[in-house]
Amino acid sequence: RLHATDVTSSGFRLLWPKLLSQETGYYTLEYAPAADQARKRTQQVSGAHTSLVLSDLAPETTYEVALIPESNVHYFPPQTTKVTTLAEEISPVQVLISESGPHSFHVSWAPVLDSVLSYQVLYGPLPGNSVKVLQVDGRQNSTVVEHLAPNTTYLVTVTAVYRSGKEKSLSAKACTQEGEWGK
Repeated sequence: RLHATDVTSSGFRLLWPKLLSQETGYYTLEYAPAADQARKRTQQVSGAHTSLVLSDLAPETTYEVALIPESNVHYFPPQTTKVTTLAEEISPVQVLISESGPHSFHVSWAPVLDSVLSYQVLYGPLPGNSVKVLQVDGRQNSTVVEHLAPNTTYLVTVTAVYRSGKEKSLSAKACTQEGEWGK
């Protein structure tokens, strides 16, 4: 049976049983979005193959796939399957720093997506390599970073952790205000 594995937002791997060999023929593979058969693509595959990766596909789209064994020995019926690509996983496209004080600032980000399990906010002074991490629930789009040094530039990285296990990040710089001297 023709089936798909390793499904992503832009492709998948097709697997099928060994029906042909290099000598006995080849496969014609046809695939198209179920809703738009006019965009059908055709590919020829050697009879020695039992898998193929399809890429450059549209996210969140159901594809109808047909594998036609072209044998010079036996007739094999076409094998068909339907595969739906995953939703596209978008990284945070905006990280905003606001309400900056000597010891804290506010970090917010967009967009907030259903496919995000949680956000990690990493921050540390520049230059330097001491980094702290805040875990933020996937439904939230902001947090306050506290206990900072005054008059310091921080690198802030927001990482979206998707339900699929993938991660996407975006960074911004933030500066704390000078402390109030002489108080």
